[in-house]
Amino acid sequence: MTEPAPLASYWDHVSMRWLTARRLRAQALTLAICLWGVFAVDFTTPGFFDRAGNIKFQDFIPLYVSARLVAEHRSVDLYDRGIQQSEIRSLIQEPNRVQVPYLYGPQVALLLLPLAKLSFPVAARIWVTLSLFISFVCFYTMWKRCPHLQSQAYLIVVGALAFPPLFHFVVRGQLSALVLACFTAALLAVQANRNWVAGIALGFLIFKPQFLVAIPLILLLARAWRILAGLLLSSVVQLAFTRVYFGAEVMHAYGEMLRHAPNWIDLAELPLALIQMHSLRSFWSLLISAPQVAFVLYALSSVGVIWITTIIWKSALSLSLRFSALIVAAVLVNPHVFVYDLLVMAPALLLIGDWCLTPDQLAFVPRIALLAYLAYALPLFGPLTQWMHLQFSVVVFAALLWTLWRMSLRTLS
Repeated sequence: MTEPAPLASYWDHVSMRWLTARRLRAQALTLAICLWGVFAVDFTTPGFFDRAGNIKFQDFIPLYVSARLVAEHRSVDLYDRGIQQSEIRSLIQEPNRVQVPYLYGPQVALLLLPLAKLSFPVAARIWVTLSLFISFVCFYTMWKRCPHLQSQAYLIVVGALAFPPLFHFVVRGQLSALVLACFTAALLAVQANRNWVAGIALGFLIFKPQFLVAIPLILLLARAWRILAGLLLSSVVQLAFTRVYFGAEVMHAYGEMLRHAPNWIDLAELPLALIQMHSLRSFWSLLISAPQVAFVLYALSSVGVIWITTIIWKSALSLSLRFSALIVAAVLVNPHVFVYDLLVMAPALLLIGDWCLTPDQLAFVPRIALLAYLAYALPLFGPLTQWMHLQFSVVVFAALLWTLWRMSLRTLS
């Protein structure tokens, strides 16, 4: 019978001493009050603009405009920058320099078609309200499957409200709740031993294909054939339906947009695009000034992430930790993951938190708990990267995955 490993470092000691439920509740409550207090003050203005001069729910604008184009049988104009800008100007009817291109598949505009009949402010509020409902259903569903967190309901609620990606996706009017729903449904299906269904749920992520850069490769290398087959089937069916419904011209324009996605993102975000991202691509691009070198390092580190996540998935670790590793890998390899996209980390953080409270896990609990805590909080400080050129959130995500890999090796020995 092996003895638990001693605390490995000073940081292990710090996490055991300071990451108490009481402190976490106090910090989460303070952060939630600050974030939503700012939101309340900033958005309580008449018209389209908040107190900072930004359009309220700005990222919902291209979604709304695109839904209107589909409603008007103008799908061919979905990826025309000039027409998009003209539609935005006519919608706002006030001087502005907003350039928010449409970066999704045409099927997303079709999904939002019912909102095209409403005014933009009403449609945006309905979408954000619905997205919040979807998010909290996912949070609640995951929490109910974390037996060791059942006594921490208050902490979970306050922690959810204080989660920085939740705040950002609400302020921006983003689609992050749909991505969260796909990952949540996939996890529930795997837990129920319905791997085909899990793959189908992951395949729905094709509407935001950057989340599918790593996952199919991990499943292929891990020989998770049923999940992979479900993912491919779901993706192909969705793309085939979109091709039949919208036609070849629209799909060609969509493909061209994907090929030049960095240019479209830079058009909207200008020099702030990289500091709002939290993946290996942004990490190396901020750290290395030479674009070619940064891309090579991104590719090599992504291969490493995919490889160690494959080992984790094939190991005897609990499903909670293996699926958490899959989520972290999908985020790290994602070439364009913004702070609001990190909403998908919520299931991983809940599962890891539940595991940390499991008895007889002393060897890795302190460092896993600390890394999970930092993964939760550090995206809030992304703007500091503008001066530091080091995205600490990515370092923590990678360290969390590395620690899970080290744990998985013990199960293989």
